[in-house]
Amino acid sequence: MLVLTRWFRRTLVSGVCVAGLLGAGVIPALAEPGDPGDPGIEAPAPPPPPGELPPPPPLPWELPPPPPAPDAPPPGEVPPPPAPTTPPPGAPPTGDVPPLPVGLLKNSPNNGDVVGVAQPVTIVFAAPVTDKKAAEAAVKITTSKPVPGYFYWYTDQQLRWKPTQFWPANTDVNVNAGGTRWSFKVGDAFVSTVDDATFTMTVTRNGVVERTMPMSMGKHDKKHETKNGTYYVSEKFQKMVMDSSTYGVPVNSAEGYKLDVFWATRLSNSGIFVHAAPWSVGAQGKQDTSHGCINLSTDNATWYFNQSHPGDPVIVKNSPGGPYKDYDGYDDWQRF
Repeated sequence: MLVLTRWFRRTLVSGVCVAGLLGAGVIPALAEPGDPGDPGIEAPAPPPPPGELPPPPPLPWELPPPPPAPDAPPPGEVPPPPAPTTPPPGAPPTGDVPPLPVGLLKNSPNNGDVVGVAQPVTIVFAAPVTDKKAAEAAVKITTSKPVPGYFYWYTDQQLRWKPTQFWPANTDVNVNAGGTRWSFKVGDAFVSTVDDATFTMTVTRNGVVERTMPMSMGKHDKKHETKNGTYYVSEKFQKMVMDSSTYGVPVNSAEGYKLDVFWATRLSNSGIFVHAAPWSVGAQGKQDTSHGCINLSTDNATWYFNQSHPGDPVIVKNSPGGPYKDYDGYDDWQRF
């Protein structure tokens, strides 16, 4: 019987195991130093130390917060409240309004107009209004500056609103009449004072004198004196025909006339204009010779025509003609 030593038995068993593995092709080749190995095989992560588990992934509420928005307030600071939308003190209330009791026919100023500081808001209804309180309740006026004012009825068909004093210069105005809305802007305070004591017309813009002009107005014959009071510009004509027969004086009479007039700015529906009167330049600044209009030189009348807007006030004072209350549509500042 063959007796094998212990060493020989171990060597024989090891050789058989190695031969078996080689035959199965499962022993990997060892890479040389610097050998990149098999590019198709990715080395596994090293195992954690014995007895230690890997940390779990973070939960959603444990993730870091997103960066703040660029316009966000600093941490702990309360953002300011939104700007108020209420009207300024003195303005009529805003909000929804009831319908007008009678349809709206037209309005003045129109949407987008720029007007002077004496311009009233005018609403003309399609028919006479009997429920005047309901009509007033259906009209709301809001302003960009505090402007106290009031409604008044010029006729049963015409509602107006004006400030208690001239509008503040450069005020934005919004009107809502039964759901119909429009806006306009009050421009500079372009105010003219016509003083019969000095025969001058002085024009200021926002309180600063821009021009003082010699003038001649209605002659003192107890028929043509220009009346005292606050007028305001209504319309302008670069050229127009003035005809005395339009107010009852025949053209062929001693006081009659019919002639072309230039740079005419209307102040009333009773025939008062500021206009160029080259025929009276010699009297301007010295005496009154007109039929009621304010006569200026062509240069001064052109300047005023180009600078003025509807609603710019013209204040006549120191005339012997009495107060301006002609019920002609433009005496708002005298009657109301």
